[in-house]
Amino acid sequence: MDKKELLSLIALQHIPGVGSITAKRLLENVGSAAKIFEHRTDLPSMIPGIQPSLIKALDCPSAHQRAEKEFEFIDKHHITCIGYHDEAYPSRLRECDDAPILLFYHGNVTLNPRRIVSIVGTRKCTDYGRDLCENFVRDLATLCPDTLIVSGVAYGIDVCAHRAAIKYGLPTVGVLAHGLDRIYPSVHRNVAVQMTQCGGLLTEYISHTEPERQNFLQRNRIVAGMADATIIVESAAKGGSLVTASIANSYGRDCFTFPARTTDTSSAGCHRLIRHHQAALITSAEDFIEAMMWDTSQKKHPEPIQQNLFPELNEEESHIIQVLGKHSEGTTINTLVMETNLAVHRLSAILFELELRDIVRPLAGSIYKLKR
Repeated sequence: MDKKELLSLIALQHIPGVGSITAKRLLENVGSAAKIFEHRTDLPSMIPGIQPSLIKALDCPSAHQRAEKEFEFIDKHHITCIGYHDEAYPSRLRECDDAPILLFYHGNVTLNPRRIVSIVGTRKCTDYGRDLCENFVRDLATLCPDTLIVSGVAYGIDVCAHRAAIKYGLPTVGVLAHGLDRIYPSVHRNVAVQMTQCGGLLTEYISHTEPERQNFLQRNRIVAGMADATIIVESAAKGGSLVTASIANSYGRDCFTFPARTTDTSSAGCHRLIRHHQAALITSAEDFIEAMMWDTSQKKHPEPIQQNLFPELNEEESHIIQVLGKHSEGTTINTLVMETNLAVHRLSAILFELELRDIVRPLAGSIYKLKR
């Protein structure tokens, strides 16, 4: 991404009244952030129905001035900027309507690995919750050592998940509710530094952004959106982790939680999620892996699919069949999106057609399996 486009993306993301959904609509219709500002007065002819108030809002010199200052910070601290259309952008998050158009990243692992799990929970976790979290991550590291752990670097379960990932050798990424010029809470600075060596720190916010309450709620959509599944480890009747679970459900992502004693108020929210079928009950990493139908055999050379078993396939269908053939137990639609490089709406349509032709079988959890 060149400097002009980056400056325009930063400015666009900070135009008052222009949220992620509107910004993406502009990008999809115009093609680039730079062109949006260059052709601001021509937008009504390019995008039917665009409001005059939006045209006026885009005339915002202060947003461009702030973008220039942020570019200096980015350049000085070697921060990676990932635009919505960049290959490095989290592909799972890209499929969410309200995904940010620009992310700031300081880390050394890909944001598009084969498996991603978000682990969230109460800030006031008990010893039971800490043990659950650590044991889960430990066993997941043994069974699926390529899994990326995502959380929010907050007190309680969040930082427990990050520490466990570091301890047991899993990459871990923290999603921040502020810019990369600080760590909040500051007591987690040492953990955050370790994460940049075996994972990273990710945010949509520019430097000098205060860690305000609404930012944490906004941050939760990234935590939920970039993962295959969200796991809630302890939550009271109210809390941010329940918001993350709700967002994950709205994205059609899998959600899991652990049970506790019925009298434990620290898990009242988890029990409610189970009761209302908003999260599946698990007791171990093995339960989770079985529910996700993840292959733990670590096969390096899958048996190729014989093309003549499925005649009259077009190029896209053949590609999907070949990818499904690598996953004998089935795989998620998110994995198929990454491995086929097809948009989710196009992929869903083709999978439905293959299902009607009795070639592909859909399973629970947005998983698809090849019929043989």
